[in-house]
Amino acid sequence: MSENRQPAFPTRRTLTRAALALSGWVALAVTALPAGSPLRWAPVLLFVCFGPGLALLYPLPGPLRPGARLEAAALAAPFGLCVAAIAATALFLVEGFSGTAFLVSLAAFTTLASVLPGLPLRAAATPDAAGPAHVTPARRG
Repeated sequence: MSENRQPAFPTRRTLTRAALALSGWVALAVTALPAGSPLRWAPVLLFVCFGPGLALLYPLPGPLRPGARLEAAALAAPFGLCVAAIAATALFLVEGFSGTAFLVSLAAFTTLASVLPGLPLRAAATPDAAGPAHVTPARRG
């Protein structure tokens, strides 16, 4: 008999994906606040550093193992900054760089990436990802 297994928290996953999709647009909206305000630069900085990376890594099928959660957290910032560097470079090459164009391109990318399946993580695929890296054999004696 085959069971149709549903994710344990489909609502939580949907809300997380929606929050990731909206994070870039919120960062763009806070740029309307007065310059120099922490309420302006903090959300933008957090989004640029982590938003695209989390959108690329999060939407994995099934629950993540502890090793995969750590791997996703460790890779979110480098992936996000790589996407930001690619977006900034592309905008500079077409001579269209501005803060608004940069945030709009990152927000659109993050929205699209949050609805697609995440990148596969090695720790998510290995059965002993959360286990010890090396097990010492028992001594005979």
